[in-house]
Amino acid sequence: MTKLKVGNVAPDFEAKNYLGQTVTLKEFKEKNQPIVLYFYPKDNSPVCTKESCEFRDKYQKFIEAGAEVIGVSSDGEDSHKSFVSKYSLPFTLLTDKHSKLAKLYGVNGILLPGRKTFIIDKHGIIAGIHDGLLSSTSHIEESLKIIEKLKSQI
Repeated sequence: MTKLKVGNVAPDFEAKNYLGQTVTLKEFKEKNQPIVLYFYPKDNSPVCTKESCEFRDKYQKFIEAGAEVIGVSSDGEDSHKSFVSKYSLPFTLLTDKHSKLAKLYGVNGILLPGRKTFIIDKHGIIAGIHDGLLSSTSHIEESLKIIEKLKSQI
């Protein structure tokens, strides 16, 4: 299991989103766009829904700061489609059925898959990490502050 730290190069990834499209870290680096990559255990669970809706409610601020938000869980495309539709989520969700991305990023849990957020700058360097299985929203504002700080460094 990888133990990533702030300042490390974020592992390159490739995964399908809920529309079946391939999403890679490389494409965001090529656009010089930072991302907030958040791992969550399960679509439609109370804590994960609260977290995703908080990202939805602050999404415009992330976009204004130049970043994209991407959610990752082991749920399949159909579950993600339903989750996105039900809660009007404006960002993409990636399917990680075999926990390949979670393992790559060192995200693990005890009884449930882990909840962890990585802020990755436009060069692919990890600028922030938030870890917390039961804390669904406290890290979102902190993630936004890091993204805004990155924007001011341009």
